[in-house]
Amino acid sequence: MNRRDFIKHMGMMAFGAAFLPAAFPRAAEAAWQVGGRTGVRVRETYLRFRSLVNRDATDVIVLHHIGNTNADVSAATVHKWHLANGWAGIGYHYVIRKDGTIERGRPRDTVGAHCYGENEHSIGVNLVGNFETAWPTDAQIDAAERLVARLCLIYGLRPDADTIKGHRDFNATACPGQHFYDMLPDVIVGVQERYRM
Repeated sequence: MNRRDFIKHMGMMAFGAAFLPAAFPRAAEAAWQVGGRTGVRVRETYLRFRSLVNRDATDVIVLHHIGNTNADVSAATVHKWHLANGWAGIGYHYVIRKDGTIERGRPRDTVGAHCYGENEHSIGVNLVGNFETAWPTDAQIDAAERLVARLCLIYGLRPDADTIKGHRDFNATACPGQHFYDMLPDVIVGVQERYRM
């Protein structure tokens, strides 16, 4: 390599290093999505948030439903709703669509806005639908079990009823809907099976 090529190469490396801190969190978080024991893939949404705060502890996963509609709404749609509420953006960390697609909401290690009084130590997972009147699809349940098993592995949580909760276990709400709430014991068993795989 001649001197000119060397200087050009070093300049390009310095330029790249200047942008590495901004790109690294997304790359680090994305690394767990593909493969692994639970075969989880997350569709990146690249949503823009107002200010967010990092979460220092994670000891529970809270399951939700949209509740006000049974439509197959996206994380981007929920993000718009929550921005309109004056929030930093979507309050959930993950949204599971009717076809089982898992979409990114808030960055995984930030404080959510999904369960009053419990956001500082929890991850929020929302299955779209109104499960007071409808039921989650099989694809949603499969995706939820895989995602929650993976989150339990990441955070070193035992996959049981102490760490996997419905929103109503903490707050006075119908969420995650009676039909889904009635399914939670079976969902937890599914998470345990996937956790051991």
